[in-house]
Amino acid sequence: MKDAEDEITARKALTIGAVVELLKSEFSDISISKIRYLEDEKLISPKRTTGGYRLFSKADVERLRTILTLQRDEFLPLKVIRQELSRKGTIAVRPAGSRPFKKVSLKAPTASDSKNFTLDEALDASGADGELVRELEEYGLIAGVSSGGTRRYDQTDVEVMAAASDLAQYGVKARNLKTLKSSVDRESALLLQILSPTLRSQNPQTRKEGVAALENLATVSSYLKHLLLIKDLRNYTAG
Repeated sequence: MKDAEDEITARKALTIGAVVELLKSEFSDISISKIRYLEDEKLISPKRTTGGYRLFSKADVERLRTILTLQRDEFLPLKVIRQELSRKGTIAVRPAGSRPFKKVSLKAPTASDSKNFTLDEALDASGADGELVRELEEYGLIAGVSSGGTRRYDQTDVEVMAAASDLAQYGVKARNLKTLKSSVDRESALLLQILSPTLRSQNPQTRKEGVAALENLATVSSYLKHLLLIKDLRNYTAG
């Protein structure tokens, strides 16, 4: 009975070898060992037959295609991809020239949708170590707030810690990120200068429209930097 069920399942799914053949034209570096590695990293979880063979459903293949695309085109580390997949279940991969995944929001988070992290919670959530966090604060990349004798960090701080922790694995120190911070400060000043008249308006509706325009500018600017970075890096990885 079990063998019959496995046979029926197999007709609706693909073996790991078949998946490699299916995706090889899109991802020249795909291999059975790479798929197994992604499974070991808990990014995919194909079903198994009673004999232990992996069977990939259509959804499994699409998830794998998304992961491989984000690695190749977006240069995202597995840790970030895992977080996004865990949060959303799947990620819509952007076609070339499309908008970013997430629109920038400049609204201050409310108590209901924001979490403050203690240092220990922030370290656990981000994977960063205490020395790195101390340096990030020292160089102004994060800004913890003391409350009741406890240092607390918001969600954005924790995400900065996580990104910095990933970079630290490649030898990038917090002090090296000062260049990025200086670039961001200049960009922020430019965007604020562009929309300064509307943001300072006495008319609430005009100010509201100014904030919306600032969010759009920040989104487009962020995406442009992302594209320029990928374009620049491809000059070194092409061929």
